[in-house]
Amino acid sequence: MAQKQHFLAFDCGATSGRAVLASFADGAFTMKEVYRFPSGIIELNGKYFWDILAIYDHFRKCLAQLGREGVRIDSIGIDTWGVDFGFVADDGSLVGNPRAYRDPYTDGIPEEVFRTIPREDLYGATGIQILNFNSIFQLYAQTKEGFAPLRVADKVLFIPDLLAYMLTGNKVCEYTIASTSGMMDQTSRQFNLELLEKLGVRTDVLLPITQPGTVIGTLRKEIAEACGVPEVPVVAVAGHDTASAIAAVPAADAKFAYLSSGTWSLMGIETPAPIINEASTRLNFTNEGGIDGTTRFLKNITGMWLLEQCRKVWAAEGRTYSYAELEAMARSEAGFAGRINPDDPRFAAPANMVEEIRRAMRWPVGAGHDDDRHSRLDRDLTDAQIVSCIYHSLADRYKEVVDMLQGFAPFPIEKLHVIGGGSANDTMSQWTADALGIPVVAGPTEATAIGNVMIQARAAGLVKDRWEMRRMIADAFAVKTFYPSV
Repeated sequence: MAQKQHFLAFDCGATSGRAVLASFADGAFTMKEVYRFPSGIIELNGKYFWDILAIYDHFRKCLAQLGREGVRIDSIGIDTWGVDFGFVADDGSLVGNPRAYRDPYTDGIPEEVFRTIPREDLYGATGIQILNFNSIFQLYAQTKEGFAPLRVADKVLFIPDLLAYMLTGNKVCEYTIASTSGMMDQTSRQFNLELLEKLGVRTDVLLPITQPGTVIGTLRKEIAEACGVPEVPVVAVAGHDTASAIAAVPAADAKFAYLSSGTWSLMGIETPAPIINEASTRLNFTNEGGIDGTTRFLKNITGMWLLEQCRKVWAAEGRTYSYAELEAMARSEAGFAGRINPDDPRFAAPANMVEEIRRAMRWPVGAGHDDDRHSRLDRDLTDAQIVSCIYHSLADRYKEVVDMLQGFAPFPIEKLHVIGGGSANDTMSQWTADALGIPVVAGPTEATAIGNVMIQARAAGLVKDRWEMRRMIADAFAVKTFYPSV
């Protein structure tokens, strides 16, 4: 029997992070969560930051815990959200905390940029959908405001690369996380320096882009000794959490669409090359990096953010619902006809999500409801009707996006793979299958951490490509398939 190898995944989200330990032996693997920690945005003097030192401290606490338990680790990988970055000075010091993508300092910035680089030209070069928090807009905004950390920086590092630097002392720029920036040329797969020069943004702070699976370095000696663990390799996995998640889709062939379901719903297809044309520009699809040189051609959809914000309102009013209760509430109002557009900008950060949904709700022709958004019917909606509206509206939006994707895909889309936390919602999966008219395969819920450790296993020579990874994942994790009922 082969000796077990253990890979540690740090999977960092915008509100919390966790460490997952995977054990591989004889072509099979198991996983368990070993540590969890909070993360979040801190406001200071009107600016919004990530507390990167707190995250790093939790990494060390996790390693120390594993050291005390005598757990042997063979490598470490880190994945996080996209677009955000921090700075390192020429002496190796961190230069402040990274700005957070929810900082409103980029409001109106895309329109300013388009006066220098037309929207079509920017999309044509980078293939990235226009979102005001894209890294290129953040760097332009920081240049415009004279942000001191950028002025004195030696290098810019995206969040997973910055955390890897803190563990190893080595600087890299991993492909999948760089691809979210809106600065990467889709042909060369390196940064398009000409775009930044036109905007007056420094280009000397950027590193060459390296591919996932690269060994960044080893854990710094002082960390290893303090935590009681070996000086193990730190691997540049698919640093963007969605890229790691898509690597873990347990698909048997390429004829699938995916939905990474959480606060955001990221829906797309895996393609061998970017898709950049008039239609993808008009529909604002994005081309982000995947493993094995693939492209994640996708659209961001507002996901369970809608429900989570409603839960906060209801909790403040003294009504706390579990996820199982919310599913039951949706089923109790399965025939409710009210709908919203989940991607309406009004839902980005409303003061009261429940009231915003009530005001935005529309009724199909013949439903027998007054369409006046201030009508008594809108004001008197029950919590269960709100939940049903969110579920149905998301399913309808998924149908719209899959129809768009089929117009781009070089293959028939025969099933939808739903991964992430939202894949545990059976009601949502069934309603999505009904809306799409194709099977929906739900699971695994822990796709991001699974993809992270699988790329480490690949770097260690245990698997050869993404299809072998996916076969192992399909064998190791149970999934549910939902077929259209209509």
